[in-house]
Amino acid sequence: MENGVGTAQDPPSEFAVKDCALLAIATGRRVYTLSELRGGLESVGEASIYYHFWGSLLQPRFGEREYNNDFAGWVLHSLHDARLAERMAMLDPREYPDLSELRFDLLEIIDERLDEADYLHWMPAAQPFQFMRSQIVVFSTDKRVSTPAELLAILPTLPVSSLFYHFIDARRRVPEAGDDFSAWLSDFGDMGQRLRDGLTRVDPYFATLGTLRDQISTIFAAELEDGHAA
Repeated sequence: MENGVGTAQDPPSEFAVKDCALLAIATGRRVYTLSELRGGLESVGEASIYYHFWGSLLQPRFGEREYNNDFAGWVLHSLHDARLAERMAMLDPREYPDLSELRFDLLEIIDERLDEADYLHWMPAAQPFQFMRSQIVVFSTDKRVSTPAELLAILPTLPVSSLFYHFIDARRRVPEAGDDFSAWLSDFGDMGQRLRDGLTRVDPYFATLGTLRDQISTIFAAELEDGHAA
């Protein structure tokens, strides 16, 4: 059994490392005003909300971005509304059990700003916002690990796209565990629980995937070097 939970009689299962690509697919919807953005947000599929909050993590970065979600970036650079951009940027998708609740709060923030500034109903943006949607393509790899120590050994060379799949996209697939690593670690007793506790403190949204990989490696190294592992 791969990436599953064993029983009291069975040894822990292997962790099968996978890789992924997050495809950006045009929806054909383009908006020019804040009111139109609100209308788009109300009707686009959840795959579009997902892409505009998480997709930037897999895009090449040249320097730091002001904001992690595309909506806040567009509001700042095309509508030149720093106040609204800051409010949008405060939304952390990790805090929402599903994307419908994230969409609801995003719409409320926009409604509040439209009530404050009537001109934003009609003022055109410098550049339109183009709604995209995501489609994840998953690839198998030849990497298999049987213990946390083996996982630690490959973490430094793990592609960031693998990290995205196992630590971020997994939140849609195994919400009760939070990520694939934590689900697998449930087979490793007290040591696994300590590692899971450490992973819950990692913030995957406000960091690059490279930084995220370093943080996870540090958690595993600290636990294993303390001599807790067999």
